[in-house]
Amino acid sequence: MLIESQTQPDNSSSSSSRSRLAGLPEAAVDEIFALNHAYATDTHPDKVSLGIGVYRTPDGKPWPLPSVQKVEEELLHENDPFRHEYLPIEGDQVFLDLARDLMFGFKHDKALETPAEKEAKRRIASVQTISGTGANHVGAVFLAQHLKPKHVWISSPSWPNHQTIWDLQGVPRKSYPYFDAATRSFDFEGTMRTLEAEAEEGDVIVLHACAHNPTGIDPTKEQWKAIADLCQRKGLFPFFDSAYQGFASGSVDEDAWAVRYFFNLEPRMEMCVAQSFSKNFGLYGQRVGAFHLVTNGETDQQLVAKNLCHIIRGEYSMAPRAGSTIVKRILGDEQLRAAWQRDLDVMSSRIKKMRRALYDELVRLKTPGNWEHIINQNGMFSYTGLTLRQVLALREQYHIYLLKSGRASISGLSDNNVAYVAKAIDDVVRTWGIIGIIVI
Repeated sequence: MLIESQTQPDNSSSSSSRSRLAGLPEAAVDEIFALNHAYATDTHPDKVSLGIGVYRTPDGKPWPLPSVQKVEEELLHENDPFRHEYLPIEGDQVFLDLARDLMFGFKHDKALETPAEKEAKRRIASVQTISGTGANHVGAVFLAQHLKPKHVWISSPSWPNHQTIWDLQGVPRKSYPYFDAATRSFDFEGTMRTLEAEAEEGDVIVLHACAHNPTGIDPTKEQWKAIADLCQRKGLFPFFDSAYQGFASGSVDEDAWAVRYFFNLEPRMEMCVAQSFSKNFGLYGQRVGAFHLVTNGETDQQLVAKNLCHIIRGEYSMAPRAGSTIVKRILGDEQLRAAWQRDLDVMSSRIKKMRRALYDELVRLKTPGNWEHIINQNGMFSYTGLTLRQVLALREQYHIYLLKSGRASISGLSDNNVAYVAKAIDDVVRTWGIIGIIVI
């Protein structure tokens, strides 16, 4: 019996034997989350986390806001079965109206609404987002598709995710100088000079509404007015990122001043705002946010909202319900809102107290250099002025974790560790020299 030989196919050179994903590029690891992981796995008893931007109690624990806890208890008692239902694509409309009114300074009581205020509200299309990152992303997608800017201008430095979000949309990125290393202050002249010379009509400019991340330095009101005038003259599209309203100064009105000034300018300017409730409500994991696109009144508000919903539906369908329900309850109730304001006072005052404590301790130690920038800066973060070598020495020798840029989250300081941190800074400055951006 003749048995025919069967030749096995040689797959050694077949395309099916090679992964089609073999050519993937390296993707950058997020420094903040990597740093937080390193801190979490560190077993040293004196370790200090000054990296991730979350509020902490004096003993280093998360702080659920009392106003938030009260609402959570009420919701648990109510046991509403609809709490698990889908939201509309645009989100919870009551929440969105309250979020808009908080940002732009409107009276939410319709009985007190003036005709001018009612008309102003018609300029704003709002959608609920997955916190501030989602709001920045939805806004970037919308503007990339419909405005088609030649460039997006992002401050140098800025929150790193701003760069990632816009890079993913393929919009060429440019930077305007924000931090003056010599004076440790806002580089107003450099910003204005760069934008005057290079920014083009239709370009988007990303602006931090308050408590600039990472520097903690904001323009003065007069400087904001000059920036607004420049945007208006050159036809730039302002994109405000508001992550700290009420958390930075303790005043929701003060922290929204720049947004409201731009909004009320005449002739009317088109702009947008990414609004986060992570910091000011302590709802970091609930991902509560809103995106507001402001027209000049000539574009139909509903048409804008439909286009925003089209993006949302194709990406995540709708935002989470639980966190926005908490925010809605608090902002819509006079007593709860007053309790929330007290919570804001607690957080903002503790941040200010820790800034002063660190500064006072460095002065007591006679640490080389001038450290007044620590108390002159605002909000959660301080651009300390420490060099990369000094930052690494703090991590390796003292188990103190902050970003390579020298950005420190002040909420990680407490009465229990501020002396230890100050002494460690004093040591690394004396060891590695007062170079870089420490000395004027």
